[in-house]
Amino acid sequence: MTTLRRFTCDDLFKFNNVNLDVLTATYNNAFYADYFVRWPGYQSAAVAPDGTVMAYVFGKAEGKEHNWHGHVTAVTVACEYRQLGMATMLMELLERVSEHIYNGYFVDLYVRASNNVAIEFYKRLGYVVYRTVQKYYSGTEDGLDMRKALPRDTHKLSVKPPERTVVQPHEVDP
Repeated sequence: MTTLRRFTCDDLFKFNNVNLDVLTATYNNAFYADYFVRWPGYQSAAVAPDGTVMAYVFGKAEGKEHNWHGHVTAVTVACEYRQLGMATMLMELLERVSEHIYNGYFVDLYVRASNNVAIEFYKRLGYVVYRTVQKYYSGTEDGLDMRKALPRDTHKLSVKPPERTVVQPHEVDP
């Protein structure tokens, strides 16, 4: 049986099996610690009965006024646990935190334009491509800014495409 719980500092020493995927962004311990302190409700893990971290999601709240939203920093599942619905559960959990705790208007995320599997997954969850950020990933690969409106955004303004649907990284603000 899988347990969904908060991601803890101890999990930083147990989640290498999840981070082996080349498409998974990894960060230093100070980065993760900052997230634990500033947005504790957003960091979650799916854990096997033996304590193995099977999947995790990291997120945060950001923006101002009608741009106040939840942001998916990372969601990933270890290869041996894929296709079991864990990423869906973790994304839904992050969306609930964004809606009920932080009262956000929407949830957003960035995904590599070449990662078709992830793009289709997010679309199945109700996310839409809001805009393309040219050379977002290490200055070489475009990123897609995908969004899903939350109930607070009654008119779905957060997912209405902007005038410019292609921007540069320096033009992106939270």
